[in-house]
Amino acid sequence: MNYTYIVQCSDGTLYTGWTNDLEKRIEAHNRGKGAKYTKTRLPVHLVYYEEFPTKEEAMSREYGIKRLSRTEKLNLIAKNM
Repeated sequence: MNYTYIVQCSDGTLYTGWTNDLEKRIEAHNRGKGAKYTKTRLPVHLVYYEEFPTKEEAMSREYGIKRLSRTEKLNLIAKNM
């Protein structure tokens, strides 16, 4: 399975990405490898994700989410909680 996700850093910053191993990606963020994915070393927690059968679909959705404003991202997260 492939995932599009949003994580929130401890400073409140939201980052969007896609991966085929969501658990491994979040662990990498929190082991100090987050700079590779989020340009920060602050701890993150998962606030939103969607599953897709193909990498291309996940990447397309990630692109769409990245284009959203912070307010639109927060509304998307709130709708899915």
